[in-house]
Amino acid sequence: MAALALEDGARGQAQGRRGCEHYDRGCLLKAPCCDKLYSCRLCHDNNEDHLLDRFRVKEVQCINCEKIQRAQQTCEECSTLFGEYYCSMCHLFDKDKKQYHCENCGICRIGPKEDFFHCLKCNLCLTVNLQGKHKCIENVSRQNCPICLEDIHTSRIVARVLPCGHLLHRTCYEEMLKEGYRCPLCMRSALDMSSYWRHLDDEVAQTPMPSEYQNMTVDILCHDCNGKSTVQFHILGMKCNFCESYNTAQSGGCRISVDQQ
Repeated sequence: MAALALEDGARGQAQGRRGCEHYDRGCLLKAPCCDKLYSCRLCHDNNEDHLLDRFRVKEVQCINCEKIQRAQQTCEECSTLFGEYYCSMCHLFDKDKKQYHCENCGICRIGPKEDFFHCLKCNLCLTVNLQGKHKCIENVSRQNCPICLEDIHTSRIVARVLPCGHLLHRTCYEEMLKEGYRCPLCMRSALDMSSYWRHLDDEVAQTPMPSEYQNMTVDILCHDCNGKSTVQFHILGMKCNFCESYNTAQSGGCRISVDQQ
């Protein structure tokens, strides 16, 4: 397997491509767990029955002169630059994407650094425009994405912060919007639905219920504001009396007024 990994790396270099589909780099990592050579930890994990601990990597192999040496940014034998960006803690080699190592996250993030801050309660880096403007959930990034069930904290896919504070992979968020608009964990609206609620107001006004339902009321719980209301039943939706959202669910039985009975 080590020989195959080396051959792939050399072949990619000959074709003008460094590294793998995941990273642009001029070296192979020597996995401390199995002593095999791979372009990156993701390539290793996709081919082995165990995971590569990036922090334990000690040696790399230059893809040009094939010298195995301590992990560093430049080859000590032929001066090949292994990566425009190099982190000696994560042993991350790549093109310069304004990466930075976040001590609190414990891993490298794509920057630029000045555009992000680390929220200590959420325990992850967020864009500065969310500072003081997001709902904190303790260690939220240490949970798996509720849609694909894969890790969020170390994922190379950007995370989307929902108004409720929960996280989804951005790609999972985009797929979710094709089927619905609510957070899969707490059911709160995942985007601004106010214009749709106004449209639904018009639909409700133009769709009168049969006479036997016109005096029927129902208790509802709003997923957006957690308010409880007693409202008139309508088949198209029941509107929250507090925040005017239609993202509601019935929380009690239906009642018909005495006059209607």
